Amino acid sequence: MKKYILGLFAVAVVASCVSKQERAMKSADKDLILKTANENFAKKKWKNALALYDRLTNLVAGTDDVPTVGFNTAYANYYDKNFRLAGNQFKSFAINFPKDPRAEEAAYMSALCYYEGSMDYNLDQSTTQSAINELQDFLNNYPTSERSKNINTLIDELSYKLEFKAYENARQYYKMAEYKAANVAFENVLEDFPSTKLRPQIYDYIVKSRYELANKSVYDLKDERIESALSFTRQIEKEMPNTDVAKTAMDIREKLEKEKKDFAVVKKQTEERIAVLTERQKKLEAQNAEKAKTEQQMKDQVDAEKKATQIRRDSAAINTPPPAATFKIKR
Repeated sequence: MKKYILGLFAVAVVASCVSKQERAMKSADKDLILKTANENFAKKKWKNALALYDRLTNLVAGTDDVPTVGFNTAYANYYDKNFRLAGNQFKSFAINFPKDPRAEEAAYMSALCYYEGSMDYNLDQSTTQSAINELQDFLNNYPTSERSKNINTLIDELSYKLEFKAYENARQYYKMAEYKAANVAFENVLEDFPSTKLRPQIYDYIVKSRYELANKSVYDLKDERIESALSFTRQIEKEMPNTDVAKTAMDIREKLEKEKKDFAVVKKQTEERIAVLTERQKKLEAQNAEKAKTEQQMKDQVDAEKKATQIRRDSAAINTPPPAATFKIKR
């Protein structure tokens, strides 16, 4: 019997709450809607509160309730994980009500919403960059605020996400054996994020990429790429002595030195063969030139003889008198 009575009471309470929400949703009474919305907000019923705050936008226009409705709406969206919308609403509050005592909190929450809305590193990072900008703006506008103490930590966290995405993109080039692209991509990470914590891993991939490029290089670029890889092994040993990266670099240097010696032998043999072929080509060209010269001389001689013969014929024709007149006898 007791359980039955408690059950009826619970049903009555739920029905009462539902009826109150429904009455507020159907009502045009600003005070009733606002009171019910604030009660829902206090009870953390974010969706119910948002539904009612949305109805209040026009009803409270021009009244003193506008800031509170806007502020609570932003918070309700934040707790309902509508971070982008909440961020815009907090930002709008801070801009429209700069003298409100909640303006600083709204500016901070706007930045925090952008931070919460940052996507995972493997997705588009435009939201992350926006979040960094918003956090930096709050730091610039409220440098002495208690809320500024953790801003740099949040910015560092978001910056690392950008670093890691760039690092992973470069690593994908390496995995696909696109060593030239990988080398450039890793160098760009170092240039864009000079304080990156990923420097040891990046150095490791750069030296391996340069080794692979040198090892599999075309003849004309091999010397240059071997020297580039050797130079980087020395840079690693200087900047990161007694580390695993330095150990890897020294192992690669040994392989490169051997590759350099082997290539020097191949290069010398190739140059010798080229020199022989070049000399042979020169001789052949000289022979062809001499042959062409002789042929031209013979042609010139034949042409001269033909010309002299023609001149004699023309001269004889001029000096020979015309034949005497003849008469034909009719038969």
